[in-house]
Amino acid sequence: MRTQNGLLLAHTIVVQAVTFMLRPASAYRALDLDVPSAWLGVLGASFAVVPLMLAVPSGHAVDRFGERRIALAGSGLLAAAGLCFVLLADSVVGLVLASMVLGTGHLCSVVAQQALVANRTPADRYDAAFGYYTFAASLGQALGPGLIVAFGGDRPIPDTRAIFLGATALALPLLVAAGFLRPSGHHRRAAESGAGGMRDLLRQPGLVRALTVSCVVLAAVDISLVYLPALGTERGIAAGSIGVLLGLRAAASMASRLLLGRLAAALGRRRLLIGTVALSAAGLGLLLPPLPFWAMAVVVIVAGLGLGAGQPLTMSFLAESAPPGLRGRAMSLRLTGNRLGQVLIPSAAGVLAAGAGAAGVLACTAAGLAGAAVAATGLRRSPET
Repeated sequence: MRTQNGLLLAHTIVVQAVTFMLRPASAYRALDLDVPSAWLGVLGASFAVVPLMLAVPSGHAVDRFGERRIALAGSGLLAAAGLCFVLLADSVVGLVLASMVLGTGHLCSVVAQQALVANRTPADRYDAAFGYYTFAASLGQALGPGLIVAFGGDRPIPDTRAIFLGATALALPLLVAAGFLRPSGHHRRAAESGAGGMRDLLRQPGLVRALTVSCVVLAAVDISLVYLPALGTERGIAAGSIGVLLGLRAAASMASRLLLGRLAAALGRRRLLIGTVALSAAGLGLLLPPLPFWAMAVVVIVAGLGLGAGQPLTMSFLAESAPPGLRGRAMSLRLTGNRLGQVLIPSAAGVLAAGAGAAGVLACTAAGLAGAAVAATGLRRSPET
C-alpha cells in the first residue's frame, strides 16, 4: 500500500508540474507571436472550457471503468498535449487546441487521482490522505514554473520549444506510473449493486454545502494571487515584497496540508473546517487597513494556513458523503463547482468593489469566506464513521 501511495503522489506531482510548465510557456509563445491581447484571454480560457463540459462525464467514467483507465487516458492526453504544443505552436489557433488537450488531460488525471484517494482510503484517514494529496499537488505547481527556467533559460521570453519538448519528456513516464496504479475495484462492485446516479448523489446530506465551501475557498486563493499585487501597487509596496508575501501564503498552505491529519484528529473535521475558513476570512479582512510589512506577513501566513486546509477538508466531506461507486462523480462535481467559482466569484467581487479598489475586492472575499464558514457549520460526519 505504501508503494501505491507513493506512486499516486509521484503521479500527482508530475501531472501538476507538467501542467504548470506548459500553461505559462504557451502564454510566452503567444507573446512571441505578437498575438493580440484578447487572444491571451482566449488561450487562458481554452484550458478550462472543455474540462468544464467534461468534468461530470469524466467522473462517471471513473465510476464505471475504474481509476487506472482514466488516469492512463489523462496521462496519454498530457503527453499528447506536449506534442501538440511542439507541432502546432506556430499559430495561436494551434496553441488554443493544444491548451484544450492539456486541460482535458489534466482533468482526467485529477479526477482519477482524487477518486483513488477517496475509494482506497479508510474514512478515518481521509483528512491525512487528502492533506498529503493536495500537498503533492501544490508541490508540483511550485516546481512547474521553476522547470521553465531549467528547460527554457532565463531570458524575458524563454525558449518555448525546449520547454514543450521537456514537458513532453516528463509526461511520458506518467503512462508507466498510471499503468502500475492499482484500481480500488469500487467500479466493479458499484456495477453489481447499482450505485445510483447524479440525482442520488446530490441528495446526500451535506454534499451541496461542501461543494459551496470548496468553490468559495478556491476562488479566494485565486483572488489573493491577483489582488495582493494590486493592493501593493495601490499602496506603493515593492513587487519583490509582494512576491515574498505570496510565497509565504503558499508555504503556509502547504504546511497546513502536511499537518492536516493530526489537526483533524485533535479538533475534529467539521470544527477544523469552520475554524480554518474563518481564519482565512480574518486574515484577508485584516489586510484592509494599512499595515507595516511584518504585520502583513503575519496576516498573510494566517490566511494561507486557513486557505490551505479548506480544499482537502471539503474533499474528505465529499468522499464520506458519497457512496462507493459515486465518488468519481462527487470529485468531478467539486471540480465543476470550483471552475465556476473561479469565474463567477472574482467577477462578482470585482463588480461589487469597482469603486473601492483592491481593498474592496479583498473585503468582499473575506465576507464570502465568512459566509462559507457559516455554511460549514451545517456539515456533519457520517454516522457510520
